[in-house]
Amino acid sequence: MKAISTKSKIVFLSTFPPTQCGIATYTQDTIKGITDVFGKSVTCEICELVDKPNTKSKQAFTLNTKNREEYTSVAQKINKDDSVKLVHIQHEFGLFGGNYGDHLLDFLNEIKKPVTYTFHSVIPNPNDELKTFVKLLLNYSNSVFVMTNQSEEILIRDYGIAKDIITCVPHGTHVVVYEPPYIAKEKFNIQDRLVLSTFGLLGEGKNIETGLKALPKIIENTPNALYLIIGKTHPNNVINGVDTYRNKLEEMVADLNLQDHVRFINEYLDTDQLLEYLKATDIYMFTSKDPNQAVSGTFSYAMSCACPIVASKIPHTKEVLTSDSGILVDIGDEDQFAEAAIKLLSDENLREEMGKSSFRKTRASSWENVGIIHMNTYKKLMDKTYEIKYSYPSIQLAHVKKMTTELGMIQFSKISVPDLSSGYTLDDNARALVALCMHYKLTEDKDDLPYILIYLDFIERCQKPKGNFINYVDENNREHVEQNAEVNLEDSNTRAIWALGTVVSHSDILPESITKKASKCLLNSLKWAETIQSPRSIGFATKGLYLYHSTVPNLYVAAIINKLNAKLLSNYELCATKDWKWFENYLTYGNGILPESMLYAYLVTNKPIYKKVALESLDFLSSKMFFDDSFRVISNNGWYHKGSEPEQYGEQPIDVSYTIQTLNSFYNAFKTPEYKQQMKTAFNWFLGKNHLNQIMYNPISGGGYDGLEKENVNLNQGAESTVCFLTARLIMENLKLSDSKVIPLMKAKTNIAINS
Repeated sequence: MKAISTKSKIVFLSTFPPTQCGIATYTQDTIKGITDVFGKSVTCEICELVDKPNTKSKQAFTLNTKNREEYTSVAQKINKDDSVKLVHIQHEFGLFGGNYGDHLLDFLNEIKKPVTYTFHSVIPNPNDELKTFVKLLLNYSNSVFVMTNQSEEILIRDYGIAKDIITCVPHGTHVVVYEPPYIAKEKFNIQDRLVLSTFGLLGEGKNIETGLKALPKIIENTPNALYLIIGKTHPNNVINGVDTYRNKLEEMVADLNLQDHVRFINEYLDTDQLLEYLKATDIYMFTSKDPNQAVSGTFSYAMSCACPIVASKIPHTKEVLTSDSGILVDIGDEDQFAEAAIKLLSDENLREEMGKSSFRKTRASSWENVGIIHMNTYKKLMDKTYEIKYSYPSIQLAHVKKMTTELGMIQFSKISVPDLSSGYTLDDNARALVALCMHYKLTEDKDDLPYILIYLDFIERCQKPKGNFINYVDENNREHVEQNAEVNLEDSNTRAIWALGTVVSHSDILPESITKKASKCLLNSLKWAETIQSPRSIGFATKGLYLYHSTVPNLYVAAIINKLNAKLLSNYELCATKDWKWFENYLTYGNGILPESMLYAYLVTNKPIYKKVALESLDFLSSKMFFDDSFRVISNNGWYHKGSEPEQYGEQPIDVSYTIQTLNSFYNAFKTPEYKQQMKTAFNWFLGKNHLNQIMYNPISGGGYDGLEKENVNLNQGAESTVCFLTARLIMENLKLSDSKVIPLMKAKTNIAINS
């Protein structure tokens, strides 16, 4: 594929804010999801659907749906823009003029661009006229998006639409940082209330009356219950300034004496405000009375904010809401609503588990992931010569800092809540120290320094008199013999050496007190480092010692590097064959550190054998992970053994990060373009180019998800995965900067040839 100098455009036919309607908001969020992930190469424009002349619209195109002539003229304008590669029509029958909105056919007859639709309504059991019209729409396109499996089934069964042109994409949801409701309640000063809520543009279809009728019984059980009714009335329901529906609800509140238990939030809230209210919700009440409502954005948003839900039975809720995340009740049955709410309000643990279940289920439907699904379909429709590139998210340290106490970085997280009981490890704090040094070098942000010192102090605290380290300290800063007596602690110990060498290598920018402390710890570890045996431990130690030696040339350090890598070379000579150019008879985790170790040994000693093995082993490793334009990590489900077929799935962020780090070192040393391209391909794994097509990070906090499994993403955001994502992201930022200036990996200041 050839790269293009200008972005490809996708035009959306849709209502759009400030118009207040569900489709307008849906389109806005869809575009944001696409732009956040692919904005580097794609731009989205709006052809705004209005029902009267609008000269004030700020959009690229405007279509007055009541003026039939505009359907043709607007299509002609879009045709003239060569950069428009696709038109996406947000379709609802009532949006367009004519019978079933058939004035849209005038547009379709004129438009010369590829077309796709999102069907916001899929009506079951259509009459012949409706069925014929829907099939006619799809004669102009071989693509349509729907938001539920049931909608897909209806199109196939009732309309005779081929399954292969239908893309089922869930209603998108906003990524939030998970937190229990009591934290969010503090922002609204309602800590002492158990909160029920509902939101959206109010109208008869919302059926809020059912929730209000259920509330007296709920209050009998839960006297501190508070029902939040969030949102303005739908503009179409306010006639001549009279808001009949809201007036009816307010009268009902008065009649039932619920004034102390109902609060109307009569505002059209921005997204962040709305999500905060939902995070403060103990139970979400979904009371819709439309049995044919195909999908509900309000329901999806509530699930994504970890709300346990009591919901009317409509197609969307029946498809998505299982017993582990909420309770389904009959439409309009206030007794069932009351009974279900009382059950949940009486059991805090049940609410918490249901909320977490809802949260996990909706991560796959984040707007970023929805954007990826859309783009994968778009690419089938658009000109194949145009390359679609991923955009990089902003660099975020919020979760790193949240996971850090005065002692160090906490090991594990339950979703995004640090699990203090998991304690602290040398591994995690060493990796965090490396990442924060990189961030400080990139940004010169003085706020990084206290964190660098915390992680360095933790390493110093773990060092023993002989120079080696313990790995685990509990939440009370106590050592545990059983957790520090594992057979192989070499890896964690040598990661500490890597981190210490990293600090010393930043001596030109870090305070002297910090670099002196790191240097002292590293020098104290040298006697022990000579005895290292395991291949990966040799690799991590070599990396740290190389960084130290590159800054403070030291014959003893150079000798240790040579001694350790002679062992690694022996491993290679024992295991390598024509088809297996590797140091062991299996590939496990952190494989990239082994060829990287050979590279550093070559840079220090100038021995050709180290260079030869470094390049051979990296090429071999790459052949097992890179396939065309995709990347797949060595699975941790049994690993990959010589002479056998590799397992799939079970992919860990640490291995993606280590691969990028290794390729970066080789690229800086040899400037081979393939290494740079492989780095980009590997990093795209985090951005959604993986077998689930899902992002592997929280874009709000910078938290990294713990793993990519066969059918789901592990949403826990522990220290290891978070720091590994951050490290990879920082490398890619430096790579972007290096495209405009050369930043070579310097050889050690003193190249010392050492005889074996």
